[in-house]
Amino acid sequence: MRFFAPRDHRRRALLNTLILLFLGYIALLWVSNGLMYFHQMGLTPSSVVDYYLGSEEDFTRPISYQSLLEVSHFHLFSMGILVLTLAHLMLFTELPASLKIWLSGLTFFAAVANEAGGWLVRFVHPAFAYFKISAFLLLELTLAALLISVSVSLILARRRLRTS
Repeated sequence: MRFFAPRDHRRRALLNTLILLFLGYIALLWVSNGLMYFHQMGLTPSSVVDYYLGSEEDFTRPISYQSLLEVSHFHLFSMGILVLTLAHLMLFTELPASLKIWLSGLTFFAAVANEAGGWLVRFVHPAFAYFKISAFLLLELTLAALLISVSVSLILARRRLRTS
């Protein structure tokens, strides 16, 4: 934990730079997440239903149980680690504690809801397409909020290091 608040300005600047590079990498992940979503479907319920249940017009088959399971298996782990890392970094910002709690919890909820949305559309009812769309938008919004809050905090800290 000492490394997160080192007294040595060079080490602090190095850590700050590494975290900013990580956040840039995560920003690319955020963009690619949106691009992948919009490559497969849109923000209309019919596009979500067609993706998960298949479309005779487009000659596409329903997403299989195995495909959903494989995607969920990977996403549940990777999104959990991503949200944990971003939420952990956000703890070091100067945001109010209540906002940190809400944003962290909401991001975890959005990640799980986004994953569950596809299952619900495919195996429960097509009306869950609205839930899937909302969960995706909430996930993208909360991830962006985490990225921005941590990035701004680090940029401000870099400026303070330069002036001290």
